[in-house]
Amino acid sequence: MSEKISPSFLNHAGVRLPIIGGAMYPCSNPELVAAVSEAGGIGIVQPISLVFVHKYDFRAGLRHIRSLTSKPIGVNIIVEKSSQIYLDRMAKWVDIAIEEGVKFFVTALGNPDWVVQKAKAVGGYVYHDVTDRKWALKAMEAGVDGFICVNNKAGGHAGTKSPAALFEELSDLGLPLICAGGIGSEIEYLEAIRLGYQGVQLGTRMIATQECNVHVDYKNAILKARASDIVLTEKISGVPVAIIRTPYVDKIGTQAGPVAKWLLKHPKYKHYMRMVYTLQATFKLQKASKEGSTYNDYFQAGKSVEGIDKIEPVAAILQRFAKAVDAPKAT
Repeated sequence: MSEKISPSFLNHAGVRLPIIGGAMYPCSNPELVAAVSEAGGIGIVQPISLVFVHKYDFRAGLRHIRSLTSKPIGVNIIVEKSSQIYLDRMAKWVDIAIEEGVKFFVTALGNPDWVVQKAKAVGGYVYHDVTDRKWALKAMEAGVDGFICVNNKAGGHAGTKSPAALFEELSDLGLPLICAGGIGSEIEYLEAIRLGYQGVQLGTRMIATQECNVHVDYKNAILKARASDIVLTEKISGVPVAIIRTPYVDKIGTQAGPVAKWLLKHPKYKHYMRMVYTLQATFKLQKASKEGSTYNDYFQAGKSVEGIDKIEPVAAILQRFAKAVDAPKAT
């Protein structure tokens, strides 16, 4: 390869290409997850999406994905301590995933120590979502194997720093870094590899694919949008979430009200307020993804929309990215 890619992440994930298909609610349908893995990257299962949007029993859903590809897949675990019932469900899903042969986990929004313990016991690996050094250091204490570096171009829960700034902040920690945010085409992919990232995570780019089963209006909204159309709203989970600006978003605004802001900062009530927001938005996100512009409350997307201009098969995207790295440098 003309651009050197460290093998650590490739070895951890057991894949050929340094590309993660990001876990997305509600967009991570089984066919999309399988397509990413089959094309040489690693598709990540989003359990809540698999069970509550796509209506699979979790184990049955994993086996369905396995029927579509024999290559490695991963599972996303949100470890935020919102309730004991929630954590018990997540723990059960981790156990089932391990029983079904999954050895790669992506964790977020909390302390991943218990996931690390379960994964390490079977020779697995855990990569944790981070937006700055503070959270990376905490995750290192828990024993994670790498970081998903969520930058200010990401969709969903975006970070605040550029890909270059985040890499510089974390590169001395000695763990593999995956660039998450702003990768819409092979141009941004190659830029991330040249910065020193061991791989990239694709979210928005994977929505505008043939295998993703969201409404075509959602896909077309991504094709139409530019980076300047991506705004941050507090009204989905209480913390900034990147979405496409629509007339509905303009109408309701993007800021939490004064009472909600107070509750979101309160050490005791913040988790409950986030839960209220999340439950409300979960319904709207699911409806928008299925019913399109007749119910276009929220379309989550990142600034990678700038580089996305057509709906393609997953394999075509990954092949193009791979060729960009393999291509010799211009002299």
